[in-house]
Amino acid sequence: MYLLDTNHCSRIIQGEPSVIERLEQTGDALIYTNVVVVGELMFMVQKSAKKRENLLTVTRFLKNITILPVDSQTAEIYGTMKFQLYDFFGPKQIKKRAQSLIHKLGFSENDLWIAATAKSNNLTIISADNDFRRMSEVLDISIVSWYSPN
Repeated sequence: MYLLDTNHCSRIIQGEPSVIERLEQTGDALIYTNVVVVGELMFMVQKSAKKRENLLTVTRFLKNITILPVDSQTAEIYGTMKFQLYDFFGPKQIKKRAQSLIHKLGFSENDLWIAATAKSNNLTIISADNDFRRMSEVLDISIVSWYSPN
């Protein structure tokens, strides 16, 4: 069972052959995404030159995939994961730690929510983002990529 990150959803929407082939190879495996990824896709639509066309394309794609919510269990996992990342990658001095932000450690809040959703639902994250790989140094998450970004 897999959770598609934004970069893989985008590649599927764009018809990237290597990603489509890997998707087809999953057979009966369940494929999900989450509301955070939907938000990122909608942001991409809004900043595009072809908003109407891209909105239709993204909407069609989302009709064929299960979208997982962020629920209270995911929120609890998110909090634990965020602490673990701060504890491992963050400054050790209490004063510096209190002022440190997660993005300054190299992680986006959105990717942390995506990782928490995957963990909450026992899913493998499908992403080409390096921050998931860094997260996996500390967190018990599974990640694979179906393409290599240039």
